[in-house]
Amino acid sequence: MPMTQKVVHIINVPLDLGASRRGTDGGPSAFRIAGLKRAIQSLGYEVADEIDISVPTLESRTPEDAKARFKNEILGVCLELAQRTRQTLEDGAMPLIIGGDHSIAMGSVSGMSAYFRDRQEKLGLLWFDAHGDMNLPESSPSGNIHGMPLAHLLGYGDKDLSSILGAHPAVAPENVALIGIRDIDRVERKFIHDSGVTAFTMHDIDRLGMSEVARQALEVVNDGTAGFHVSFDLDGCDPTVIPGTGTKVPGGVDFREAHFLLEECASDGRMLSLEMVELNPFLDHANVSAERAVTLVQSALGRSIL
Repeated sequence: MPMTQKVVHIINVPLDLGASRRGTDGGPSAFRIAGLKRAIQSLGYEVADEIDISVPTLESRTPEDAKARFKNEILGVCLELAQRTRQTLEDGAMPLIIGGDHSIAMGSVSGMSAYFRDRQEKLGLLWFDAHGDMNLPESSPSGNIHGMPLAHLLGYGDKDLSSILGAHPAVAPENVALIGIRDIDRVERKFIHDSGVTAFTMHDIDRLGMSEVARQALEVVNDGTAGFHVSFDLDGCDPTVIPGTGTKVPGGVDFREAHFLLEECASDGRMLSLEMVELNPFLDHANVSAERAVTLVQSALGRSIL
């Protein structure tokens, strides 16, 4: 059942073990500096709790598996995040997860899924990203787990990563909408086609417009579900909008299109949780990406122009 109260729990996950480029561990700090908590409160929300998930540093670890680098460390972080996310729902609040690289979604979405599975309900998933994030350990060209989370949430890949809190699969493909993709690996392309998810590429956004893409995507994520989670990778936006990310791909979603999508999620009324990932403040310009990301969070939480 969608959240109707205005209570938010912020869960910070300063993880960068899933990426090849360092720096996303600074994402939560950049959001704090940009005034995230104050921005949420200005909309009438109560921030009832703010926690930080403990994350091991890369310097203290050596990857044991080249096909899924730092798997055990990422699994531990995702397990704690899943438990925290589920507890937030049990407390009657909305989880707002701040990353960190996109591998954290295996924890947040699995926690959401486990909560609703116990109530015989399903979860929808709106995945905003420049990339498909549907590589598998055996096919990934890099072994970086931040390129694999959606595949694992659909029940594929590594058995440990794909069954966190027993959520296997965490989401059904017919309730997943992938928006903004424009940089897909060769093997991953076929996997996306065969998976059953609904994918809207940048070509689709150019052809249909974000209004129609948002409408169709919301139909997908709400079809027979309790509501939906938004997993928002900031690299889905064009680099001119969000320069502070390590996986820049030109030709992305512009600032108003991103706001419109999240405004539509808010007005739909069935968004259950939100995460923002892949902010790298070390690549940013005077924290402008974090400041813009905070306004995107506000749009997802119902801020309107008038």
